[in-house]
Amino acid sequence: MLRLGWSSGTPSPVLAVGGAFIDRTPPWLKTFAVDNFGTHDKQVLLTGIGVVLVLLSLLIGLLSSRRMTAALVLFVVLVAVAAAAVTSRPHARAVDVLPLIVGAACGLGVLRWWRDRMLLAGAEPTAPTTRRTALLGAGAAVGAVLLGMAGRAWSGGTRAVQAAREAFVLPRVAHPVTVPAGASVGVPGVTPYIVPNGEFYRIDTALVVPQVDPSSWQLRVTGMVDHEIEIDWETLLSKPMQQAMITLMCVSNEVGGNLNGNAIWTGWPVRDLLAQAGVHPGADMVLSRSVDGFTAGSPLSALTDGRNALIAVAMNGQALPAAHGFPARLVVPGLYGYVSATKWLTELKVTTYARDAGYWTPRGWSELGPVKTSSRIDVPQSGAKVDAGTVAVAGVAWHQHVGIAKVQVQVDDGPWQDARLGAAANIDVWRQWVFEWHATSGHHTLTVRAVDDSGAIQIAAQAPPAPNGATGYHSISVTVR
Repeated sequence: MLRLGWSSGTPSPVLAVGGAFIDRTPPWLKTFAVDNFGTHDKQVLLTGIGVVLVLLSLLIGLLSSRRMTAALVLFVVLVAVAAAAVTSRPHARAVDVLPLIVGAACGLGVLRWWRDRMLLAGAEPTAPTTRRTALLGAGAAVGAVLLGMAGRAWSGGTRAVQAAREAFVLPRVAHPVTVPAGASVGVPGVTPYIVPNGEFYRIDTALVVPQVDPSSWQLRVTGMVDHEIEIDWETLLSKPMQQAMITLMCVSNEVGGNLNGNAIWTGWPVRDLLAQAGVHPGADMVLSRSVDGFTAGSPLSALTDGRNALIAVAMNGQALPAAHGFPARLVVPGLYGYVSATKWLTELKVTTYARDAGYWTPRGWSELGPVKTSSRIDVPQSGAKVDAGTVAVAGVAWHQHVGIAKVQVQVDDGPWQDARLGAAANIDVWRQWVFEWHATSGHHTLTVRAVDDSGAIQIAAQAPPAPNGATGYHSISVTVR
């Protein structure tokens, strides 16, 4: 099993089952998982799969002592489910089920051997012997899973990616981006204006981070184009790069949530690549595809209208972390990630919304995902106790590709009062804000709202993330001593 884990081309049965489960997750369950487990949802899923595997192993072990036929049927069903999951994975081949078949044959052999041993010891196996059989099966299953995971963790693909990232040299850009003076309001506890790579939120459908070796990576442009294009890593790095400061946002973000982040991205404009391919009249969507099979349907206009839509290769001056799409990903300002932020990018298919759909659209999410005007309070935290006097109430507000003009705070049922905004880098970036509140003793509710550069006020009506982004004002309760 350890050796099979090293074989990066063979999907792990455990990961394949997890991936198949994610692919079939309804929107309400996805929202539940993100709301309750946040960025740890995948660890919870893997743990759940492990628990189920142990329980099934125990059941097979118990059944084998008295009802061998039932145990064999359950074993075969388990293997069949795993095989179906493996073959359902992107780029799967028929040969990928071979390791599973070999493992299943070994498992059957062990099960038969143990059964025969018990029968030789006596006509009816004793309860302790039965328990030992069950524990043996469970231990073997858990050991195989752990060894398989360890094999993947130390796979050659992982080492190659690490080496490539360490050797990465940031491409030169004509106009490097810097954080403007005054962008930070200087209040401790407010989300950093530029979020460090290690703290940047991660939401995607990959159960385990894909390890893509840039030496074998390719990006294809297909579909409604004059001629298809295929570029490799060296070709991409040779293109004229640009930097852009862009705030990304997950559509699953609840009001007041933190599934967003701001970074400086380095990449090649998507519009330049599409111009080389020659887009046909009538196309209105680009379906981007990830190495793990995820797809996102982005409006063609958002990739060609002059905004900083990039094929990004670097994040905050470093090679993209593997968890954030190394070697290349899409970054598109103004759109939620489910329709734009494809990681581990391998294909751009020029098409139409009538012909194709991204991964989440058939699962109940809207085709178009423009980011909504939103704001949140970072400090003080809800439930906090503060001293009477001047209290800094601060946070961030955003409406990517439109911009934020004003942030206002309401204390209890009082009037809306303007907060002080940090400097704006561009319309694709969030803004920090601070409100100097003259706090008086008692319990108080603080509410924030934003006004974008078009003059539109943030939507007050409360709505959940599905199908196209949450709305409503963020409020906190504090006690003033």
